[in-house]
Amino acid sequence: MRPRRRDWLAGAAALAAVRPARAAEPLYRRGNDADPETLDPHRSSTVAEAHILRDLCDGLLTYDNHGAIIPGAARAWTVSEDGLTLQFELRPDGRWSNGEPVTADDFVYAFRRILDPATGAKYAEILFPIRNAAAVNRGGKPADALGVAAEGVLRLAITLEQPTPYILELLTHQTALPVHRASVERHGDSFTRPGNYVTNGAYRLRDQVPGGAITLEANPHHPDAAKFAIRQVAFLPTPDMASAVRRYAAGEIDSLADFPADQIADLRRRFGPQVVLGPALGLAALAINTRKAPFSDRRVRQALSLIIDREYLADGLNGGTMSPAYSLCPPGLDNYRTPPETEGRLGLPIDHEETARRLLAEAGFGPDHPLMVEYRFNVSDNNRTVAVAIGEMWRDLGIVTRYVYTDAKTHFAYLRDGGDFDVARMSWIADYSDPQNFLFLLLSGNDGLNVGHWSDPAFDDLMARAAAERDLARRAGLLHDAESIALHELPWIPLMHYRSKALIAPRLHGYHPNLRNAAPTRFLRLDA
Repeated sequence: MRPRRRDWLAGAAALAAVRPARAAEPLYRRGNDADPETLDPHRSSTVAEAHILRDLCDGLLTYDNHGAIIPGAARAWTVSEDGLTLQFELRPDGRWSNGEPVTADDFVYAFRRILDPATGAKYAEILFPIRNAAAVNRGGKPADALGVAAEGVLRLAITLEQPTPYILELLTHQTALPVHRASVERHGDSFTRPGNYVTNGAYRLRDQVPGGAITLEANPHHPDAAKFAIRQVAFLPTPDMASAVRRYAAGEIDSLADFPADQIADLRRRFGPQVVLGPALGLAALAINTRKAPFSDRRVRQALSLIIDREYLADGLNGGTMSPAYSLCPPGLDNYRTPPETEGRLGLPIDHEETARRLLAEAGFGPDHPLMVEYRFNVSDNNRTVAVAIGEMWRDLGIVTRYVYTDAKTHFAYLRDGGDFDVARMSWIADYSDPQNFLFLLLSGNDGLNVGHWSDPAFDDLMARAAAERDLARRAGLLHDAESIALHELPWIPLMHYRSKALIAPRLHGYHPNLRNAAPTRFLRLDA
């Protein structure tokens, strides 16, 4: 990321805006990737938002600090023998932050709200395994047709379209979090502001500074409130990672959820075991605007992909904190097999240069008519370094690259809202360990995430058949075939698969790297 003065000033303002912690209650200053676009769980879509919402809200199920699924608002659940019906028994002592009880009707309201087309939830599709969810979201059926029903004050039933292997993980996601109905109806879009926001999680919102700190305090009405070692936490946006590391070194931040990968050797020398790497379910890729010539031409997309040196990006620039990606799905997913790969794995990028030049020539580009590419990305040290490196690789083919960069909130909102682009950086951290959660990104009509608006009937058909397939081996084969189509057409060019990276201060205890990258504040402890 190129450091910008306004980012530095925002960071300074964030620290200044945090109210001083009382001596008996140390403040956990938690670095977070970006300033959240929203704290409305039904309109959220980013990892930075998920970290905050995991503290503010309890879904039916949630994660502990080892990434294991544990009870949230529900204390027990059963799954029917055919896998189509889930029944949840809510905690009788569950309370909203205003002291009101949490009921099954709260979850019925929340699920209906996120799937209501009027809500405009960009992430609603993740709940489509629920019966009639897609039809409700598309306006084809009324809200009461949704397969979510209260069977008593504390009993909730969820009915699915078909058995869904990852359904329990899905219900830990921010899209499945409840919202307080009376607050939403009273305050409208302002219901998430300090003073208005009523939540049922371990913490409640105390203060929010735009572009700065979001400060939470323990929810005194939460049934486990007495167990929380950390009573207040400030989420500090850290898009400028070099600046964030300096603040961490100065003792101004207790943990960072990321750091400049090209500095890992120096960071290990300076901080030793405070540098923590772990597994991750993530993909960094380039989305291509397939509705726009010449990027609608597969030959152009293939040429752009062939010449990228992924090993250099992962090892040379990111110090081994990423791994080269020739597939959309990372290896090791549940319910899958070894992913297919796009061309380019064998040999070096220079070995593919002749093929790439030929493809560009066939598409009408060459020395006298170079391909012009606008490359959009959300600014950070790592993202900027990777963008410049890829531009240099493309320059070897005579491609001229122009860069457009903004903060993460603006970047992803621009893409989700249909803004024009040529090539854009995309990152995806999966919500559950299943290939569907990577491949659904490219379904026709998933405009909030399929930002290049790629559409392929064969791909869509395979995804639909996989969704209806109960045999896990056959389902894996269908998803493998779908991914093969996507890697042939390249609406997204995979670059790297993620590993989690963190800096954890010695005074912070209870952090355990895990595949879900879950570290709820309630399970951590901070020395005074």
